[in-house]
Amino acid sequence: LWADSKENLVELALQVLIVTLDEGANQSDGPSDNLFLNYLSRIHREEDFEFMLSGITRLLMNPLVQTYLPGSQRKVNFHQELLILFWKLCEHNRKFMFHVLKSSNVLEVIVPILHYLIDSRADHSKVGLMHIGVFILLLLSGERNFGVRLNKPYTATVPMDIPVFSGSHADLLIIVFHKIITTGHQRLQPLFDCLLTILCNISPYLKSMSMTAACKLIHLVEAFSTPWFLMSNQTNHNLVFFLLEMLNNIIQYQFDGNYNLVYTMIRKRTVFHQLANLPTDINKAVNKKIKKPLSRQNSNNADQSMEGSYPAKTAEPGTLETSLIKLPRIERLTEGVSAHPSQKQLDRLTQAMDSSSMESRNSFSSEVFPVQPGAELNQSEEKEETRDAFGKSRVKRSDSNYTAEGWRPTPEWIRSWKNQLPLQTVMRMLQVLVPQVEKMCIDKGLTDESEILRFLQNGTLVGLLPVPHPILIRRYQANPGT
Repeated sequence: LWADSKENLVELALQVLIVTLDEGANQSDGPSDNLFLNYLSRIHREEDFEFMLSGITRLLMNPLVQTYLPGSQRKVNFHQELLILFWKLCEHNRKFMFHVLKSSNVLEVIVPILHYLIDSRADHSKVGLMHIGVFILLLLSGERNFGVRLNKPYTATVPMDIPVFSGSHADLLIIVFHKIITTGHQRLQPLFDCLLTILCNISPYLKSMSMTAACKLIHLVEAFSTPWFLMSNQTNHNLVFFLLEMLNNIIQYQFDGNYNLVYTMIRKRTVFHQLANLPTDINKAVNKKIKKPLSRQNSNNADQSMEGSYPAKTAEPGTLETSLIKLPRIERLTEGVSAHPSQKQLDRLTQAMDSSSMESRNSFSSEVFPVQPGAELNQSEEKEETRDAFGKSRVKRSDSNYTAEGWRPTPEWIRSWKNQLPLQTVMRMLQVLVPQVEKMCIDKGLTDESEILRFLQNGTLVGLLPVPHPILIRRYQANPGT
């Protein structure tokens, strides 16, 4: 509405400051010759830290809370520069980062970062913003206090394009990461490792997980453990390792309060049985015909976004499509994120384990292999066009010898990592709890999940699980790429 020269001055001053704090690509491992960095690293007074942190959080929240009401502030648009400055402060002044983490003020930084991530996930021009936001979270997640602070209950103060839920800031983090992975554009796929590393780092400290977040987490396990995804890239199986490590951490160290996650794992136990019984024969794993496309047009379990939120800006025409949305029948991977599943879902808890294993064996009969982005097809090979559940055209290969950037999966390669999957803790938990839950459902004729959740809440696995593994925290290490 009016020109503000001071806003332009602040934005330019931020940009100049960021440039002066740049070490340069040729910086050696020794002490930096940059005097600006040296002075930045020497700041140590608590009042200085508080001044910087309060100013950064106030300006980061400014675009999210500004209104037209009297007394409101004008919206500013230099949040990307603020995030880079915050990154520089945390990276080069450890005392400042510890000051941020020692109180709940860190959450005032995390919430706007998550908002910018969810809002920019479909915009190719904001890949840099996505990277800096994820790197900040990765840097902070290397400290125990970060995971502990995330247990604080979350009150929706900022509208986001995510399902409505009731839980902690950790639930918010999981739901936002799920949204980025499943609906973000393809150029974000290199960040998947970082996103799941963050979840692994915080998992030993998550005291309680909401039903919505638990369903989203198991949804990622199911999506990443499908045979076509595992075998379409040489490193995709690492994502499953991250997720299994996170589940193991929660089961071993925070079982008591995470009954929602345990209940969801019991409901979706076939996912883990399928993963444990993953065939090494590539033809059997990924080259089966699909009978007909499936849809969820009659489903009532669609997520409802927060009031006042806006969907992410769509990618421009001609840009790359999303990654996980190419997954065949991704809409059927989970039965819905509702905390109150249907009677059909509850009835499955009363089925015997034999039926579970039968479902595990039969599930491979409807797999279709979509063309992985960047895969080079041999023109002499026969192709067949089909359509997935979204109605989009897909190309199905007539044989399993497909190529992605010159690499082919082999049975030996599958066995090399399949035998190392950390499934012992999860399978032991299911072995103990599933028969108990099934017996309780049959004996009492349960039609409500509340009794099951109460049983899991009061249950214990002390002495029944393998020896707890040491907590592994992966800290950010500076490198030329960042």
